[in-house]
Amino acid sequence: MLKRHLLIAFSIVVLDRLTKWAIVKTIVLEDAVSIIPGFFRLTHLENTGAAFSLFADSTSPFKTALLVTFSLAALAVVAFLLWRSRNEFNITTLSLSLILGGAVGNLWDRLADGMVTDFLDFYLGMHHWPPFNIADSAIVVGALLLLSRMLRNETTTAKAH
Repeated sequence: MLKRHLLIAFSIVVLDRLTKWAIVKTIVLEDAVSIIPGFFRLTHLENTGAAFSLFADSTSPFKTALLVTFSLAALAVVAFLLWRSRNEFNITTLSLSLILGGAVGNLWDRLADGMVTDFLDFYLGMHHWPPFNIADSAIVVGALLLLSRMLRNETTTAKAH
């Protein structure tokens, strides 16, 4: 089953790399292409912060090193949990596989360039969701699946008592 987990993570990394490469090659930095006017556009931004531009405005000389260290620690924990569950395939291991792939995708950028390429830009009028990428999406979907699994288990446990 571990092969399935690694295939999912690898697929996320490949999709993330390909989409970021396509954006870098086709859209000038800080430019955008409207896809659904008033709602969605593809843009080319370089994010020096964490997911959804958290800490992007920080001027700390240690910011990149701290983000890389945090990513490596998270990867170690996720890899350990997947290894421990290597003979299972369920919502938990799917979630961890998505998180692993997303974390590797963004870590790749950060190690290579010190920043991450973001390009998915959703907005309504002047209200913008922070731009993100495929790796961010995989991490968020994985985390939401994991959270829903945990909440479902708590609900089941509470009903049993």
